[in-house]
Parts: sequence; structure tokens; C-alpha cells
Amino acid sequence: MTVVETVLKRTPEPLRSVLIKHRELLKFAIVGGTTFLVDNGVWYALKLTVLEPKPTTAKAIAIIVATIVSYILNREWSFRTRGGRERHHEAALFFVISGIAVGVNLVPLVVSRYVLDLEVPHVTFLVQEIADFASGSIIGMLLAMFFRFWGFKKWVFPDELGERRRDNDQATRLP
Repeated sequence: MTVVETVLKRTPEPLRSVLIKHRELLKFAIVGGTTFLVDNGVWYALKLTVLEPKPTTAKAIAIIVATIVSYILNREWSFRTRGGRERHHEAALFFVISGIAVGVNLVPLVVSRYVLDLEVPHVTFLVQEIADFASGSIIGMLLAMFFRFWGFKKWVFPDELGERRRDNDQATRLP
């Protein structure tokens, strides 16, 4: 029994039905939480050390690392029953959508730092870090998450291709 099935089994009925109906979204959110930790861990490790004067570059690198982790987890778990394209084609689409999402994710941080001047010496270090976290890790990541979920379902892992994969899985199972 998988972790998700165990959790669903212990969830009260009204909520269980909603979670089962939106299972992909739940898995996508768990992957998102995991990549959120990867993204912020890499971002702060870089921006507080070797890329201190370049927080946007550090964030872009962190997003790329998190995106690679996201591809693996989404392909093998969240959207496992969808897709069905050749892996290189699917990966290319995934990284195109994710590349656009990197831009979506960076816009709030760029606005915070370079339009609103929420950086030292205009504000204190604490205000700068709170603004960076709010704009880069909360607002930017949420905007990019909605864009990615929509793009992955529509183009990378479309359900029409997944029906073929599910049919093949069912045909190969023993009764």
C-alpha cells in the first residue's frame, strides 16, 4: 500500500472523496512542497555565500535544480498515469513549460529588488530578506505553480495519451 493510500484510508469520508477526486493535484502539491524545500535550500545556500551580490542569479539556479527534481517526481509519481510520449519529447515540453515558469517565478523578485528598491542600502538586511522570501518564494512560486500545473496537464502529460498507457497497463495485468 502506498503512502497516499494509507493517508487516504485514515482521512474522514467527506474530505477523502475530495482528495481522491483531486489526487493528481494532491500529488502535485506534495511534489511542490518537496521542490519548495530544494529551491529555498539551494537559493539561500548560494545567495548567502558565493552569489551574495546576485540574488536573482542564485534564485534562477535554485529554480533550475528544483525543476529537475520536479520533472523526475512528477513523471514518476504525480502524472504517472498520464503522458505516453517518447521521453525526450516529454522532457523537452516539461522544460519549456518550466522555463517559462522560471520567468514567471522571477518577476515578483525582480519587482521587489529593482523596482521597489527593497534591498540594502535602501532598507535593512532583515527587510530585504523578508521581501526576497515573500516575493521570490511565496508570490513567485505560487504564480509559477499554477502555471506549471496547467501547462503540465495540457501539454506535457495530457490525459488522452495517459488513457493509452492505462489501457496497456490493464491489458498486461493478470486477472
